[in-house]
Amino acid sequence: MSAAISEFSISRRQFLIAGSGVAGSLVLGLPLSGSALVDSDRMIGFFVQIEADGHVVIGSNQPEIGQGARTALPMLVAEELDVDWSMVSVRQMPLGIVKTADGFAWKYGGQGAGGSDGLTSNWEFMRQVGATARGQLIKAAAIRLGVPEAQCETRSGAVICSALGTEIPYGELVAEASRLALPTESPALKSIDDHHIIGTQQKTVDARDIVTGKSKYGIDTVQADMRYAVIARAPVLNATVKRFDDSRAREIDGVLEVFRIDGPAMGEPYLILASGVAVVATSTWAAMRGRDALQIEWNESPSANENSEDFWANNRELLKGDGQVVLDDGDFVAAIAAAKTVIVRQYRVPFVSHAPLEPQNCYAHVQEASCHVIAPTQSPSGASRSAAAVTGLPRENISIEMTRVGGGFGRRLTTDYVAEAVIISKHTGWPIKLQWSREDDIKNDFYRPAGTHEMQAGLDDNNNVTAWTQRLASASKYYRRPNMPDEELAGAELYNDDFPRRIVENLRLEYFHNPIGIPRGSWRAPAHTANAFAIQSFIDEIAHETGQDPLQLRLDLYGEERELEYTNHGATTFNPGRLSRLLKFVAEQIGYGNKLPEGRGIGLASHFTFGGYAAHAMEVSVTNGKLTIERVVAAIDCGLAVHPNAVDAQLQGGTIDGISTALGLEITVRNGQIQQSNFHDYPLAKIAAIPARFETHILPFNDKPTGVGEIGLPPAAPALTNAIFAATGIRIRSLPIGDQLQA
Repeated sequence: MSAAISEFSISRRQFLIAGSGVAGSLVLGLPLSGSALVDSDRMIGFFVQIEADGHVVIGSNQPEIGQGARTALPMLVAEELDVDWSMVSVRQMPLGIVKTADGFAWKYGGQGAGGSDGLTSNWEFMRQVGATARGQLIKAAAIRLGVPEAQCETRSGAVICSALGTEIPYGELVAEASRLALPTESPALKSIDDHHIIGTQQKTVDARDIVTGKSKYGIDTVQADMRYAVIARAPVLNATVKRFDDSRAREIDGVLEVFRIDGPAMGEPYLILASGVAVVATSTWAAMRGRDALQIEWNESPSANENSEDFWANNRELLKGDGQVVLDDGDFVAAIAAAKTVIVRQYRVPFVSHAPLEPQNCYAHVQEASCHVIAPTQSPSGASRSAAAVTGLPRENISIEMTRVGGGFGRRLTTDYVAEAVIISKHTGWPIKLQWSREDDIKNDFYRPAGTHEMQAGLDDNNNVTAWTQRLASASKYYRRPNMPDEELAGAELYNDDFPRRIVENLRLEYFHNPIGIPRGSWRAPAHTANAFAIQSFIDEIAHETGQDPLQLRLDLYGEERELEYTNHGATTFNPGRLSRLLKFVAEQIGYGNKLPEGRGIGLASHFTFGGYAAHAMEVSVTNGKLTIERVVAAIDCGLAVHPNAVDAQLQGGTIDGISTALGLEITVRNGQIQQSNFHDYPLAKIAAIPARFETHILPFNDKPTGVGEIGLPPAAPALTNAIFAATGIRIRSLPIGDQLQA
């Protein structure tokens, strides 16, 4: 999901009045009512507040889910404002929408974190915030000094007039600047050569608070007169409450209220995930004890007979027939018939849970004419829509505050937990904090879609790939979305412009939908994680089958740098040569091609994701079926690295997440029930699984940034399994790896 998808439209006149903008538009203006920061007399627009001592407070409009937006976006403002980063502090801004005569508009620009575009969609937007504020300060100084604006410049938080030998700190000018009329044109922005904050190693603004436990997450929310709630959700997918006995629950000290909550009917879009019974108490512990004491009888579910084994068997059967052809370049049938060599392989990618460290939670207080929500969310606008759907209140009467998020990975793009909290508050009339347990979280998720990928390639006499198809049978992420026709379900699973589009002339993509009742949603880089595993594994298999070197085959396929048209999310062009550059780099760094001891091997993989490029090289050893990852080299090309510390951290985190998921993570269903419940049976990788020899590298490309939150994950799993094959000759075609090496 795009972080800056605009669901509203607004004219230029309206956003100048409202102080808001869309995409890269000018956003500064005097607040309509109050301020997202503190003191309107010291504010220039919504985003910048300058104290008398020169300290600058910059508003961050995007959710912070660990990707570094809370630092990177204010860095853009500070750069153009021309202040020292040491003088900057950051405050989280709430969801900002305003109602105009033509409908709703963004108050602070588009808000949301998903699809790795929170930075790219705000790249022009936030720099214009800083540049406009700087222009207003220069204008104020020029008026005060009685000189043309051209005689004034800025440096380190002050306006300087060399002709008069005068320097005026911003803090002395802000009140005058805030009252000046807005400019009618967007300001000029700095060139990359003039940057002193963007692209440099700067401290993450709240790093100390994070490591000392001072950062406030949704789970830390405490409000006056707040009650605590949990929900006993249906254990079988899509089941409903038949009847319940709450007599024992109400005997628990602190339990205040127990009532039924109805989820969506089978096949209907989700507002909340499941039917259940809510328990409200004076503490979370009392609510959980009350929930344990409930006696609930459930209606039989249409999903009661669903099993993982049947899902995979159904996929195999589907792939024996003809599916929906979603892309058909060239003449695949003729090309495959004319090929000297035809290679066919199948790969399996399972359902997985998001498993964020912070389970879902939400504070909600519904009153007669208003609703207040505090939540760890990637989609504050989605939270607003959910609250409006439950309460019937106008969205301008619903306030959404965003806390720091203890792990998102796409899970918090959905706002079912917000709807649950609002339902409970509306029913009781109390301010409510809804808390999920770890078991609630793993058993009630919008899981990464599972699927079986059948890959087929045809090669000519010179082992050039002349035909390629990817046939996918999967549970589409788009299943049960509102107004989603069946023919569009493939769009979430197969990205038509991804490799090898416009590289292999005869290309066909074919889709088969398996409508299992498991909820599914966006999981860190959505379909890229599955497609990268299938495609990068298959390239390796083609190479070994035809006696080619896996690195050289990739370089031959990718070729030199050139811009290919790209219409999927995250970019307008795809440059396969940038993958070649990364692959050659990681291969050289890890010593690809060097002779290794028996039982050791090196694997490579690369992928283009949401506008960014990444490659991995991994060295592994396998002894008596025991896998050891000896070394990891990861590289990313994100154009311009605005906040290098965050880019490096995201590359590390994405790589570790990719390894962890590949090693042992799978969600399975038996008789309609999710089998996993906590980390004992959903085992995230331990520290010992990640090698000390773990290198990350940033290879800049140009002066425009791409996102990084999901870019580093997709190539990790295939690099690992390709390395396993190089070490053992065992090809992993089904994830997770689990105990396959011991069989």
